[in-house]
Amino acid sequence: MDASAGPYADREWRLIREEARSGPMNMALDEIAAETAAAGGPRTVRVYRWEPSTLSLGYRQAPDTVDWDYCDREGIDVTRRQTGGGGIYHDTTGDISYTIVAPDDELPGDLVESYRQLCAPIMDAFDRLGVPARFAESGRPACHPPACYLRELHPAHDVVVAGADGATPRKVSGNAQHRRTDAVVQHGSITYSVRPDRHLSVFAEDDIDAATFRDRVTGICEHTDASRDDAVAAVEAALATWANADPGRWSETELARARERAEKKYRSVGWTRRRPR
Repeated sequence: MDASAGPYADREWRLIREEARSGPMNMALDEIAAETAAAGGPRTVRVYRWEPSTLSLGYRQAPDTVDWDYCDREGIDVTRRQTGGGGIYHDTTGDISYTIVAPDDELPGDLVESYRQLCAPIMDAFDRLGVPARFAESGRPACHPPACYLRELHPAHDVVVAGADGATPRKVSGNAQHRRTDAVVQHGSITYSVRPDRHLSVFAEDDIDAATFRDRVTGICEHTDASRDDAVAAVEAALATWANADPGRWSETELARARERAEKKYRSVGWTRRRPR
């Protein structure tokens, strides 16, 4: 076992390398992975991209914060996450996403400690890329609440990169957890390249400009010459090392269940265009 493996590396884990799927399918696969882990199957670490680009809404986010016409016109998928917070525009090439899934009784009950443990491989990935990332030390006030990346920073799960000469740190990754009764799903968005116009245009309000967005958000490509493929490889390697995970894949049964879940839940009007109670 690698000396830098995490505290859960003695369990059975599978690494599912980056795959491109729709927003509803990505969220359905997270849910199916949780059911698999809870039923005694392998725990999962996975890396994925969103194709087409997708706006994922926070669990209780109001639908009227979305510019539905813009999303339809630009071919941007919209779905709703099981996790809270604001909406995130996941660009097909600008975003790198990951998920970690394990049974609930194996992870710390303390939320902050759980974040620290499960974010360890993400911080390792930044180290591998030479990007000086760290957890936010204090929150900057929210300036555009519908957008997750423009909300107040949280030291437990928001990751920032400080600029040169003491410039104000900018957010590079947001992470969130959905704690079921039988499993924990942590997923996160890592920004490789920033597309502020697209990120802002998916929202109905237009009171924030691109310069303000760039003042608060950064991408990996601004701090290293590493390509997106290099960044994905670093995230995959860090997750695999942390979990001591073997390369794996979805079973045909899991994929079939995920496709059904995606259509009936994550692509449905009732789930996406209505605020859950």
